[in-house]
Amino acid sequence: MLLTGTGRTAHGAGQDPGPFARADELIEKAIEDSKLPGAVLLVGQGNKILYRKAYGSRAVQPKRVPMTVDTAFDLASLSKPVGCATSIMILAERSKLRLTDPVANYLPAFAANGKQSITVEQLLLHRGGLIPDNPLPDYDKGPREAMANVFNLAPQWPPGSRFAYTDVGYIVLGEVVRAVDGRPLDRFAREEIFQPLGMKDTSYRPGDALRARAAPTEKRGDHWMLGEVHDPRAYALGGVAGHAGLFGTADDVARYCRMILGGGQLDGKRILSESTVREMTRPRPTGNDGDVRSYVFDVDTPYSSPRGDRFPHGQSFGHTGFTGTMFWIDPSSKSYVILLSNSVHPDGRGRVVELRRQVSTAVADVLLGPVLPGIDVAKRDNFKQLQGRKVALVTNHTGRDRDGNRTVDLLAAAPGVKLVRLFSPEHGLFGAVDEKVGHGIDEKAGLKVFSLYGDTRRPTAEMLEGVDTIVFDIQDIGARFYTYISTLGLCMEEAAKHKVRVVVLDRPNPNTGLIVDGPVAQKKYFGFICYGPIPLAHGMTVGELARLFNEEFKIRCDLAVVPMEGWKREMWWDETGLAWVNPSPNIRSAEEALLYLAVGLLETSNVSVGRGTDEPFEVIGAPWVDREKLATALNGARIPGLRFRPTTFKPTSSKFEGQECQGVRIDVIDRRALAASPVSAGVTIAWHLEHLFKDAYQLQEVAKMLQNDDATKALQTAADPATIPAAWRDDLAAFRKVREKHLLYR
Repeated sequence: MLLTGTGRTAHGAGQDPGPFARADELIEKAIEDSKLPGAVLLVGQGNKILYRKAYGSRAVQPKRVPMTVDTAFDLASLSKPVGCATSIMILAERSKLRLTDPVANYLPAFAANGKQSITVEQLLLHRGGLIPDNPLPDYDKGPREAMANVFNLAPQWPPGSRFAYTDVGYIVLGEVVRAVDGRPLDRFAREEIFQPLGMKDTSYRPGDALRARAAPTEKRGDHWMLGEVHDPRAYALGGVAGHAGLFGTADDVARYCRMILGGGQLDGKRILSESTVREMTRPRPTGNDGDVRSYVFDVDTPYSSPRGDRFPHGQSFGHTGFTGTMFWIDPSSKSYVILLSNSVHPDGRGRVVELRRQVSTAVADVLLGPVLPGIDVAKRDNFKQLQGRKVALVTNHTGRDRDGNRTVDLLAAAPGVKLVRLFSPEHGLFGAVDEKVGHGIDEKAGLKVFSLYGDTRRPTAEMLEGVDTIVFDIQDIGARFYTYISTLGLCMEEAAKHKVRVVVLDRPNPNTGLIVDGPVAQKKYFGFICYGPIPLAHGMTVGELARLFNEEFKIRCDLAVVPMEGWKREMWWDETGLAWVNPSPNIRSAEEALLYLAVGLLETSNVSVGRGTDEPFEVIGAPWVDREKLATALNGARIPGLRFRPTTFKPTSSKFEGQECQGVRIDVIDRRALAASPVSAGVTIAWHLEHLFKDAYQLQEVAKMLQNDDATKALQTAADPATIPAAWRDDLAAFRKVREKHLLYR
């Protein structure tokens, strides 16, 4: 699909938007509501432009001019990644500067007033402690005096202590380029980025030809800014600055995005190595809780509206500009979306933050495709698998369709289906109870709810009276000791005994369907937290597990699985477009679900894993831990994908209730790296706890979660934690072969 057009009206000159109709509607409605005068949308995947369209007007004052796809926009803060930060990375790759060096090494005057320790890296990440914008009067006497005033600023916060988005930091970085290379930023970027990449319509201080196609912004004095930078500080600096000043078209921004997706090259021209592109796009914590940036791009901060609701958190990235510009890149789908507008025209009152989110979501829905859980597929197909059946539903609060409707209510209202009974697993029907659960009533459905986490863990003959079908719809998280899958297995066993059919409505594994890791459980450990001989991380959906249980464990019930549609094994939860619902009280995010595969095996030992805090499975500690010593050791172990920060916490319930614990906060800085072996991460943490605090830590208790004697012995005797996974390598390989027979998705 290759769509182009000049779009001389808000309706795009009648061209068919096809799958991008929703994006069209959103942009046209925003124009109608005067949130922007016009825009250009460009969507690309790999080296193909999938959609390119202009909307509305380039100018509404002093006269109306139609928007065209080759309009040049004031890119505003897109100048930061495209012009300045990429220039810095090129210089770093050429060993002309080091990102960890103090900026004062290259700009000695910058050291004034306590800034001598601020590094290039900190400025890239907006962590240098600098004020977002210094006063405009600092620029009144020309560029030379303006830079002297910038260099003379004092930090507002201790360098490295927090993320504060700052134009001032990038103004300084633009000067670093000049100081290190000798060429001013505009010339360096033109010769080293724009010309090699064929970005022929990208420049600072555009010439007459590009200016003639430029979208105006606001008035400066008695004239419209047309090809003249909108940002007042960049204007005072002569139109060239690290934070703003760049003009360009959607097609040129697309070439830049393609270069990033191409690992530093485009059409045979390489401007960066693949390793440098990996470094410049790698997510890095900012120091603010939950906020993430990379050296060059926004990843997950309050400025991340262009990610929308579907592009993956922590892996996709991009940037915005104050004038109404944005791009977002998703390496997982090799795609990007660009929305350029001059929303500040004519009076500075335009609003596009929400539009960015909506358009990106609509585009991602096309690129990624909707993921339909089993309940949505069954609903669409009029519950054909359940027609004429008397159903007992095993579910909890996670049993919902894409729109948030409960599976309980959908089955209760389904024509031809008789919902006669409900069963609830651990934590109860509403997922809120962290203890034994009694029977109850679902008042909305008017049905008895039998607990399978109370006096019995399996449905009894009395509970199954008058039932010919058990439907299972619960969200799992991919760990062997997460008990919902044991409830599934026990229900299947009883169904086989009582000649009752089982229908599993499948759901995504939030940790992808690729993480298969850890020791395979041995028979002596089988029970409610270990249903059978599967590894700690099984990498399967509940539907696939049901197939494996039925055949390999010789249950042989009458089983049917309603598969999902649109789900791929490599998908993380945030790539599905489904709303996150905490599957249990202490798994409160998809990141905690991933950490559970590592940290969960520690919770039978005498450390707190954060239950009773706001960060379960994101912190570990105990009253006897030395937090600095533990953080130093674990960071020194270089566990892939994780970083550790010293912390203190006091659980309000569970282990060490009311006691102050020292420990570490665990940051996932690269989930794909952690996913390669999360169980190895967990045993490495356990190994270091043992070797640092041998008199206090009860390492032997980890055996209750490893559930394999060979793995436990390897953990207890290893001189190096890197050798421990060898204890389960052969068994894991054998399980993978068995698992392969039961997979529903590729």
